[in-house]
Amino acid sequence: MRAVVYARVSTEKDEQETSLKRQKDELLKLAAENGMEVVEVIEEKASGYDVDREGVFQLLELIEEKDIEAVLIQDETRIGRGNAKIAIVHSILKQGVKIFTAAHRGEMELSESDTMVLEIIGIVEEYQRKIHNLKIKRGMLRAIQNGYRPEKNLKNRNSSYKRERKEVPIEEIDRLRKNGLTFSEIAATLRGFGYDVSKATVYRRYQQFLSEKGES
Repeated sequence: MRAVVYARVSTEKDEQETSLKRQKDELLKLAAENGMEVVEVIEEKASGYDVDREGVFQLLELIEEKDIEAVLIQDETRIGRGNAKIAIVHSILKQGVKIFTAAHRGEMELSESDTMVLEIIGIVEEYQRKIHNLKIKRGMLRAIQNGYRPEKNLKNRNSSYKRERKEVPIEEIDRLRKNGLTFSEIAATLRGFGYDVSKATVYRRYQQFLSEKGES
């Protein structure tokens, strides 16, 4: 199981360095006990109430890019506090990634209230996806009635990228990202059109695309 260790303290005070080291050591031990391969160790000094944290975005990018299966934290407050905690935990769990804590010596156990909130968020997002997909379906049907052929248009996009190891319609990825789809959702969409790609492949090709455009 590929894992990321995430350790956080809230201030820049020197004594917090000891806490960071203790968190890291305990989490590496927890990973070893569970036979996990630690891909990265992230250490951060920032408020748990702040969702705009470099370490958090690094963590989410690793989950997308490296096929991470588990995140290890000291306890649930280390990933965040208040609404920030719920948002970050949801972002991790929706990717199918497990969260382990040193406090529980295993997989994180959420409180009843947190579990209820996450369930509500999941239900709302599911209906949002249904509405989004229905809008796309209605628009696609109208386009097809006017002669649009999606399988032909996708396969003819950006022929220069067809020479890559895997054929990926990069302009379509760019369009879907601008429409707010996650890399997992984009990969699923492309597989529906016959492209054998994973979310990691989509992420890498998109980052390469941005780099070539000078937007990375």
